[in-house]
Amino acid sequence: MTTIYEKRRAAITRALKAAGGGIALLPTAPELARNRDSDFPYRHDSYFYYLTGFDEPQAWLAIEASGRSTLFCQPKDLEREIWDGIRLGPKAAPAALGVDAAFSVEALDEIMPGLLANQNAVWFPFATHTGLETQVDGWLAKVRARIRFGAECPQSQHDLCKLLDEMRLVKDTHEIAILRRAGKISAVAHVRAMQTSAAMLRGGVKGGLREYHLEAELLHEFRRHGSQFPAYTSIVAAGANACVLHYRAGDAELKAGELCLIDAGCELDGYASDITRTFPADGKFTPAQRTLYDIVLAAQDAAVKVTRPGKRFMDPHDAATRVLAQGMLDTGLLPKAKHGKVDDVLESGAYRQFYMHRTGHWMGMDVHDCGDYTEPGSKPREETDALGQTVMRKPSRILRPGMVTTIEPGIYVRPAKGVPKEFWNIGIRIEDDALVTDKGCELMTRGVPVDADEIEALMRG
Repeated sequence: MTTIYEKRRAAITRALKAAGGGIALLPTAPELARNRDSDFPYRHDSYFYYLTGFDEPQAWLAIEASGRSTLFCQPKDLEREIWDGIRLGPKAAPAALGVDAAFSVEALDEIMPGLLANQNAVWFPFATHTGLETQVDGWLAKVRARIRFGAECPQSQHDLCKLLDEMRLVKDTHEIAILRRAGKISAVAHVRAMQTSAAMLRGGVKGGLREYHLEAELLHEFRRHGSQFPAYTSIVAAGANACVLHYRAGDAELKAGELCLIDAGCELDGYASDITRTFPADGKFTPAQRTLYDIVLAAQDAAVKVTRPGKRFMDPHDAATRVLAQGMLDTGLLPKAKHGKVDDVLESGAYRQFYMHRTGHWMGMDVHDCGDYTEPGSKPREETDALGQTVMRKPSRILRPGMVTTIEPGIYVRPAKGVPKEFWNIGIRIEDDALVTDKGCELMTRGVPVDADEIEALMRG
């Protein structure tokens, strides 16, 4: 039976042929030392895993335009396997992974020049693996040294990411199934964190409820359901910390009357999830918190409605930003006398004081996944940016079924002159993972509520 990985390698073969031939080279990620005699938990390279399903370190893949695939992997070694675990080994790799040939990675420098010889082009990922360009140059130098014996050296080098990014941007049924499950696991973890927060504040906890208490609940739930890793460093931000976009869970105390922002998701079988929820630490929104929360939720709803085939990637951002800007005017975050109407706010970019990031990003194997955000083949057009300067930009990407994007509007209010004090230090973000479908989009992470009333009801339970 042809595996999904063989189908993907066949697609790369077709792409190489269409580009005039050549050979593609791809290493996996290196192991990284954490400190003396201790490594960080190993995580494969996403591109490599996408084409192989193989998660051992010290591995390489070569794919030729002829369709032949060659794997280099760690050799069998009884002594090392006692310490580090069983290795697949070159002998078993062809049957297990569907490659045509496999060799020990120890023979890489010996065999690779022969694979490169007489290829008209070499493809490898640019600017992703330190020293890779130098390594390829070394192999090409060995090929050139044999030109007088009839060998021909590749005449051009190309970025393999260009081919793989387009493939990975549209998810297949196998990927979608994993993403859905990752989203469900992460949603359950967020529910657990919300309920734990309210319960601990009601019951009292020695030393106070801390951000790391809720992070621990998230990590427990991720692992309990089979997730291998967090998809990224979890954000658990108490009170004013929520106004720091990339805050990391620390030891700050969560207090009754304050909000908590959690941005966290698990990684399952190489695929990420990404959820943000903002909730009252004790389970009850204050009037000011509820006012801003409902604005952010309305902004997300507006973005969801335009996340569908035929729309462009920036359309959800534009829809969300319009709602946020109007909300800023209505609440006095942006005084109408100074900033005018919503169109004036959008044109001036004044909303960026309280909303400074984009409403979404691609998601898949990487939480900020690969793929162009502009439409391939489109021509740049002249636009005016928020500073009034003329810039050349391509139209944003047209959404198509199978693409996965986050939808994550927010409002972040730092203390400042002219800003109503009742909103100071409130940071709110609501984020879900959206699969573009034939008719619209599917929110894969709604196992955790977003409606304010539902959040309060959940936290009372």
